Amino acid sequence: MSSFLIYIIGFVIVIIGVALAANMLGLSSTWIGIGGGCIDANCTMGDATLIQTGTEQDVSASGKPSYSAWWEIIPGPAIGIGKLNVRAGDRMHASISETVKRSEVWRITLTNRTRHQTFRTTVPYTSTYATAEWIEETPLEIGTNAGLAALPKLSRTTFNRARVNGAPAHLKASERIVLTNRGRVIGKPSWPDPQRNGFALCTWVTRCPPPR
Repeated sequence: MSSFLIYIIGFVIVIIGVALAANMLGLSSTWIGIGGGCIDANCTMGDATLIQTGTEQDVSASGKPSYSAWWEIIPGPAIGIGKLNVRAGDRMHASISETVKRSEVWRITLTNRTRHQTFRTTVPYTSTYATAEWIEETPLEIGTNAGLAALPKLSRTTFNRARVNGAPAHLKASERIVLTNRGRVIGKPSWPDPQRNGFALCTWVTRCPPPR
């Protein structure tokens, strides 16, 4: 497979509502990535590599929301992007591209189009080039209470104008993945929009209509 060139324009930072219960911390992240997903539609094979960038939307146990930006290459830790100020409703543009085909040197760019701020970095990384990802999820906590964090109640978020290798992504409904907790669906993507280059992400709802 040729090297990935991913462009995603206009995903909106979610507005956090309230925690699921009193004194419960809620964590979530919205990101694009290369690798780290299911290689086939049935998710019988996975990809251990992942290069990603996006935003985090958290709510404290007292109900106070906070927002931040970050990038990460697995197995390394997430690295915060302090120069980007992120607030609810900001429109973000993210891209990950290989500087030269098969060079395994990657350029990560994250722009807050609402506040006219841009972060760029270039890093070497060995990728399988197997998958492209557009994700909203709960991060994995490490330590005493290790496991997936609690998902806060989030407003509907939209990915739009997704591109892979310079062309529209041609998203497939069969490749959607839902977020579950004890068998209950708590986060779900919509069907792709009519252009098949965007979709919505919803939490704690039964319906998630696609963008028009």
